[in-house]
Formats: sequence, C-alpha cells, structure tokens
Amino acid sequence: MKSESKAVVFTAPETVEMRPVQLRELEAGDVLIETFWSSVSAGTEKMLFEGKLSPMPMTDYPVIPGYETVGKIIDKGKGVADDCLGKFVYVSGSFGYVGVNAAFGGASQYIVSPYHKTTRLDVLQKESLHDAAVGLALPLGATALHIIDLALVAGKKVLILGQGVVGLLAAEFAKRFGAEKVIATDLSAFRLSKSVADVKIHTPQLPLSDALGGALVDVVIDCSGSMPAIEESLKQLRMSGTVVLGGFYERIDLAYYVAFMKEVRFLAAKQWALGDLERTLDIIATHNIDFKKLFTHQVSAWNGVAHAYRTAFYDQTCLKMVLNWQTD
Repeated sequence: MKSESKAVVFTAPETVEMRPVQLRELEAGDVLIETFWSSVSAGTEKMLFEGKLSPMPMTDYPVIPGYETVGKIIDKGKGVADDCLGKFVYVSGSFGYVGVNAAFGGASQYIVSPYHKTTRLDVLQKESLHDAAVGLALPLGATALHIIDLALVAGKKVLILGQGVVGLLAAEFAKRFGAEKVIATDLSAFRLSKSVADVKIHTPQLPLSDALGGALVDVVIDCSGSMPAIEESLKQLRMSGTVVLGGFYERIDLAYYVAFMKEVRFLAAKQWALGDLERTLDIIATHNIDFKKLFTHQVSAWNGVAHAYRTAFYDQTCLKMVLNWQTD
C-alpha cells in the first residue's frame, strides 16, 4: 500500500500549503481511498484557518483540514470484503496520518479510513462518474436535514438567517417538510438569488423588521454565524418560539432581555444524526433538489491551493469550492 500522500496543510493561522504527509498502515477494517474531489467548508474550516476554532487536541498546527471528500477505494484491509474495491465513497475526513494533526483530514490525495466510516455512492455512480462528485453534498445536506428535524417546521413560519450552502439546503428542506412559509435573509444578493425561500430579504438594503412589517415567525434557524443577526431576529420571534443554532460558533454573545421576555427555546444542532447521510443520499438520487447549484467553483488541487482556499473563505460569490485531485 501507499505510505505517503500529498495533502493540504494549515501550517499556521492563515497559512496553507500542499505538502507530503505520511499515512498510517492499513488495519484489518480499513480501506485506502484515492481522492477524486474534496470541497472546502467556509464555516468550520475558515475558523481553523484563521486560528479561531475552539482549542482541541487535533486542531494544533500543522493540521490537515477537510471533511467533505469523495474518492475511490483502491486497497483494503483483510477484514473488508473484496466487493468494495473500485467503488466510490464519501468520507468525512480521516485521522490516518503520522506526524500531523487532522481536523478533519479529508483534504488529502490518499486517505486511510475505517470502512464503516465511509458511505458508498453506488446509486450515483450508476448514472455517471461525474455525479459521484455530488456525494460532496452529503455532509451539507445531512447537516441541513438535522437542523430541519430539530426545528419541527411543519405548518410553521420559518426564518432562515444566511443563505450559504447549509442555509440554502435548509430552505429546500423546510419547504419539502411542510413549512407554511420560508423567509430567508442574507448580506449577498447573489446567494439569495439561489434560494427557494418564499420571501428573500437582502438585509443591507432592507432591515429585517421593515421587511416583515410586524409579522412574527415561529422558528428562527441560524446559518449565518452572526450574533447581531440572531439578536435582531429574536424581535421577530413569537412567544415561546424556537431558535436553532445551525453553525459552529466561537462564542455565544446575545443580549438576554428579549429571549427572557419571550421564553425563547434555543437548540444547538450538532452536525448530523445517525441515518441522515443515507436519507440525504436518497434525496440526492431523486433529483428533486438541485444540489449541483451549490458547487460554484472548481479548481485543480495541484494549482494554487492557497488561492482556492482564500476564494472559498472570502469570495461571496463562492458557495462551495471543489478541489479536483485528478487534474493538473
């Protein structure tokens, strides 16, 4: 098996490079994956890049980022069945490296992962090889699906703050699962143009309170990561309404008065629940939601990785950056 890979490595805050890394040996239940595509998270990975992610053992520099990867199984441990070889899978990162941390290790040319932590993409691969790249939407869709499950949106007026990729999918799923009305806000008119929300509010031009005209909502879903936006939205929430925190935050800092007076219920959404990846895969396979619209940018992993990450983090027209590991 291969003992070395090339990987994206954050060597210090706001410093990224492609460098050789050592892979650990395959164990009985492991597979070796050759990466075809990985994508960049403009939330958690951006915080890691800027040195703002909460301190954890695996976030110390140097660190390999990434938890959105699609690749092909090219080798396996003795405890894994032969029929996995040549199959495309989604993998949410890997800790299979020596001498470098992984948070969460998906941005690598080769990945060692326990087979049970991969998700087979056979249903997508049957249609065309390129559709396997849509498997990158699995973690995004599963995250949005879990948020909507927590929000209990059926028959409710739902306000979604932020129309990045998770916010866009939250709007799709809210409508799919019976929300009475879906309202979306964003600082970017471009991102709002991609949304299926019933009402779209470009907040730099029209404040939220003016746009709603006194109407109240039952649920606020935050996909913006903005404390001022969350705080402002509480004024538009009905008594005993719910706020679902759909991002990963450096800290929670909100004026308490409005939440106290309205007895607001706050829920924190932790990634996805068991079974959500498979549910999302089924939804992708039906073609009822256009997941491909999320992938606005694609570049070779071997040509200007620093520029690619900065584009993913700071260009408002970049919903999702894909690194293609199979082209120069």
